[in-house]
Amino acid sequence: GLIWVGTDDGRMHVTRDTVGSWTDLTGKAKGVPQHTWIPHIGASPHDAGTAFVVFDNHRRSDMETYVYRTSDYGAKWQRLDTKGVRGYALAIEQDPVDPDLLYLGTEFGLFFTQDGGDNWRQLKGNFPTISVRDIEIQRRETDLVVGTFGRGIYILDDYSRLRTAAATIK
Repeated sequence: GLIWVGTDDGRMHVTRDTVGSWTDLTGKAKGVPQHTWIPHIGASPHDAGTAFVVFDNHRRSDMETYVYRTSDYGAKWQRLDTKGVRGYALAIEQDPVDPDLLYLGTEFGLFFTQDGGDNWRQLKGNFPTISVRDIEIQRRETDLVVGTFGRGIYILDDYSRLRTAAATIK
């Protein structure tokens, strides 16, 4: 089985065989300061070699949003453009139906992209500007479960409309 691991001192590893053969990916995501905490690695439900990782360096007064993607088991990483995103990143998940739909939790809310990470929008409405610590997709009901700091859990009931191309949503 495939396991991705990130630590609070910036170390990152992957194994594809679960028998102790680990590949060290530390430092492969270029542009991330050394020893930056890795709060979440989201494995793609579409492709085993694809994963998304977020880095959090706010403990050193770095509020930058670091979000990266790999499609080759971590050999190379691409930084996603996070223009329009506020806050350091804490969690990321990819939609199980639409590979271009990603959800990103930051210190200042929940963001989503419908084009694989080129353009991000903040989910607003009744959703507060709050630290989003965890994101889980409930596949059967198409619900998005969001764990926050201080306010508990939010459930976005049937988010399937977001699987529509961004240009068609008004």
